[in-house]
Amino acid sequence: MFNIFMTAVNAIVPIVLLIVLGYILKRIKFLTGEFLKIGNKLVFNVCLPCMLFLNIYNIDDLTSVDWGLVIYAVIAVFVIFGIGLVTGILTTKDNRRRGVILQCCYRSNFAIIGISLAASLAGNAVGAAETVNGVVAIIQAFTIPIFNILAVISLSVFVGKPEAQLDENGMLVKEASHHADVRKILLNIVKNPLIIGIAAGLVFLGLRYAESAIWGSPAPFTVKDDLTFVYDTLDDLKSIATPLALVVLGGQFEFSAVKGMSKEIIVGTVFRVVIAPVIGVGCAVLLSEFTPLLEFGQTEYPALIALFGTPVAVSSAIMAGEMGNDEQLAGQLVVWTSISSIVTLFVTVFLLMSFGLLAV
Repeated sequence: MFNIFMTAVNAIVPIVLLIVLGYILKRIKFLTGEFLKIGNKLVFNVCLPCMLFLNIYNIDDLTSVDWGLVIYAVIAVFVIFGIGLVTGILTTKDNRRRGVILQCCYRSNFAIIGISLAASLAGNAVGAAETVNGVVAIIQAFTIPIFNILAVISLSVFVGKPEAQLDENGMLVKEASHHADVRKILLNIVKNPLIIGIAAGLVFLGLRYAESAIWGSPAPFTVKDDLTFVYDTLDDLKSIATPLALVVLGGQFEFSAVKGMSKEIIVGTVFRVVIAPVIGVGCAVLLSEFTPLLEFGQTEYPALIALFGTPVAVSSAIMAGEMGNDEQLAGQLVVWTSISSIVTLFVTVFLLMSFGLLAV
């Protein structure tokens, strides 16, 4: 049991400590507001796109894709998104907060801690961690683009709606619009740096596989081997994405803000670390163990726990601020879901190990 607890602690506590570091550095005035603002832009526009590009480009083998697992993961994400949409609308009347709550419901920290967490749950068998890492990479190739596209939709659909216009006498000139600007949402998706990073990764991955098919394996030209200076630069930017994002987030964190958004924080946190894993992992167990529809085992469950049980993505707070949503609430949700997930991940892992669904 102690080993299970330490697995959850080792996966989540480094995130919390980097947030605490940023908070302390801002309180002692080592970090300035201008630095935090520029840091946000650097992470969102440069570092995270590089990370997503390399995550997808480095997928080694697409021939052994478990399509049942991929389809289940994608469907579960959309189901959680739908329930989260209703939850966000019912929780608050503030449009700048609705999209933030919705994003918290479905968007996990799968891109950053998914591989390390899943590998730690793979067991000690020879090659188990590598096998699980391959499964995680495949799911990431499909779910991370969906996460980011849904994030743009979530953060666009409630904000930026024209309000009612009144003349100088207080008479109604133009009614408020209650319809989302579909063209604006699509434009935000196309222009989003994270989407661009994902799309570039998919293009270069496709080119690599096309080369292999035409010229034989391995591909005669790869970015990693033949443009090493480019690959290493991207890899360096990728390596600073997570720590810089967390330090910046900690610098922007305000305890005083909790009081004014406690209901939203509780709802978003409970949904992210309790309801989402119950739906995503719980339904997988039911369908696999009690029906012939799916066949999941000790290779698939670690990936599903990493996908549905981890805290909300760090980039969600940066993205919320860049798109005119409530950045304070988004930052609070990153902090509180990260802290709470230590307990909920422990409970999830303990239950699955108890039933023999995870390697001990």
